[in-house]
Amino acid sequence: MSNQRKVWYENTAPKLDPGLVEQLRSFPKANLKSTKRDEIPIILYLKKNCQQDKKDDLLKICNMDSPNKLSKGLPSINGVKGHLTPDKIKQIKDHEAVDRIFYDRIVTSYLDIACEQIGAIQVREQLGLTGKGISIAVIDTGVHPHEDLVQPSNRIIAFHDFINGKEEPYDDNGHGTHCAGNAAGNGSLSSGKYTGPASEASIIGLKVLDNQGGGRLSTIIEGLEWCMEHKEEHHIRIVSLSLGAPAYESFRDDPLCLAAQVAWHQGIVVCAAAGNSGPDQTTISTPAIDPFIITVGSTDDHNTLDREDDQIADYSSRGPTIDSFVKPDIYAPGTNIVSLLAPGSSIESELPEVIRDEHYIELSGTSMATPICAGVIALMLEANPNLSPNDVKSILKATAHPTLGDIWGYMDAERAVEMAKNHRLHSSTKVVQEW
Repeated sequence: MSNQRKVWYENTAPKLDPGLVEQLRSFPKANLKSTKRDEIPIILYLKKNCQQDKKDDLLKICNMDSPNKLSKGLPSINGVKGHLTPDKIKQIKDHEAVDRIFYDRIVTSYLDIACEQIGAIQVREQLGLTGKGISIAVIDTGVHPHEDLVQPSNRIIAFHDFINGKEEPYDDNGHGTHCAGNAAGNGSLSSGKYTGPASEASIIGLKVLDNQGGGRLSTIIEGLEWCMEHKEEHHIRIVSLSLGAPAYESFRDDPLCLAAQVAWHQGIVVCAAAGNSGPDQTTISTPAIDPFIITVGSTDDHNTLDREDDQIADYSSRGPTIDSFVKPDIYAPGTNIVSLLAPGSSIESELPEVIRDEHYIELSGTSMATPICAGVIALMLEANPNLSPNDVKSILKATAHPTLGDIWGYMDAERAVEMAKNHRLHSSTKVVQEW
């Protein structure tokens, strides 16, 4: 029988999340003291109803010696982010103010016929809906002021840079600009060829990922909190998250899921990419594992208008989620999507072979499908501004075509917008009858 004692972090569940334990395992057992290179980025949940003096004591302990630091609060999840050494984590894990400690994981960024294929062009032509008056927040690598977004009028109504602190819109990676075009490009430089579903919707660009498309969970949470804080000012109705990280824990504990849920319950429709880890099952990323928000999978339309040859893209992540929920909720085109190019961006230099017509670039992924879904939702909300996030999700799923061999199905913009309009009529009738 072995008498070997476990290392302290092996006996800390549920105080430390599995991702943090894995990080701690990477340190030599004899070298867990504080050095600069030992800093681990963390998110710390504070105990509910914890007294302020306990919180102050925790901050004092964590900030008393370099390189340890607890910095900015994350109020939507009753947390705080920072950098702590293994030695400091061990010291404070049982503090009266500490509920749980998470590893602040790395998050990565995951239109030719697409709009016509899902019926968005028909909605525009027959119903005159373009997403006008609806604001979509693209939380990503930033947004370049491409002509398709700023002509004939500038529809980038707000921009916030969490990475470099710049004030003017820009995108040094290119992913966010492509996503913004998927949702709301108007085809200005392509004579209308490459357009998003909501060609007159407003765009809010939030840069939470760097020039290589990477960031931290805590920064994405800050982006979501910014949207909640500025919801009324900018009329933010939709958030598009074409990003994610591996899901290790239930949505009930996952920091990014919890923040996304708060936004959802405050009336913001949150769309998240399922991830690009298919075709294996149980590969849905966070925050897409959350059962409240809308998780978007990707199809391959084989560049044809006929849906008969469409299929779920091999790369599109599959459910069930870590909590055994059925996901994705909806599928949209995401393969070989042509959208806006950000000049001078990393994507432009790395993928010159997929640049199209000088001002556009062709990309694939659930990252592309997600803002296309967000654009269709903007049409639904223009048709009926009174829809709640739950209404939107229910309508999308109810009107989708079950043609892909999955539980839900393929987005149909025409049917979704029509049901959104009828929802308003039924609601009005009900009010009259009750009165």
